[in-house]
Amino acid sequence: MALEGHTVRAAANRKTMRLTIAGQSYFIKQHGVTGWQEIVKNWLTFKRPIIGAMTEVRAIQSLENIGIATTPIAAYGIQGHCAASQRSFLLTEDLGDIESLEDICKSWQSQPASAEQRNAMLIAVAKLAKKFHAAGLCHRDFYLCHIALQKSASLTADTEFYLLDLHRVLQGVSPNGTAVRKDIAGLIFSCMDFGFTREDWQVFKAHYLPQSDDFWKRAFTRAHRLHGKFHSPKQQKKFKQQRDATDL
Repeated sequence: MALEGHTVRAAANRKTMRLTIAGQSYFIKQHGVTGWQEIVKNWLTFKRPIIGAMTEVRAIQSLENIGIATTPIAAYGIQGHCAASQRSFLLTEDLGDIESLEDICKSWQSQPASAEQRNAMLIAVAKLAKKFHAAGLCHRDFYLCHIALQKSASLTADTEFYLLDLHRVLQGVSPNGTAVRKDIAGLIFSCMDFGFTREDWQVFKAHYLPQSDDFWKRAFTRAHRLHGKFHSPKQQKKFKQQRDATDL
């Protein structure tokens, strides 16, 4: 797995690079050794540890089965049998000239979108979330930055998005449970700096899965908590360190 390319993201035991093979652009995610210490720490804090590339491989396969677009698999592989000492990789095709909904919403800050455009986006995202969560899937990083479309595509209520960055996806979860509620909270949080109102979210709710009032109350409460944490000096310092490490 000693390939050369441009590093776009780096974590403790995981690196994502963009590279070219035979004239075709790809992304490769290389997963290093996790170690028992990290695995045990995750379980003790009631978190499911991310071990290797297979979580994302299975997630991509599940999305293909239910008709949600994502990055096509080109190749993947695993070295080793023990979960703590495994190494693995996932090679996916580059989707080309795409843009995330986060980037689109940022552009609306200087050129405000019409109510029709905002509603169209929320309806299309609600349809995506409904299909995804109804299938028993949970993203765990369900933010605008992980929902994308081709730059040449029009954003309408029927737009079919790409859902990206699936390495933490959970499968077999309840569509009305805590994991899905956290997904929706993450989505709400990622919209909060772009002026979306409670009234806007009524449009989303009308096209999403039926959920209880308590579900929505908890989702909004968590979203506001995430927003406060994200903008704290401590968290911003951490993000800067991560960006600086990637730029090295």
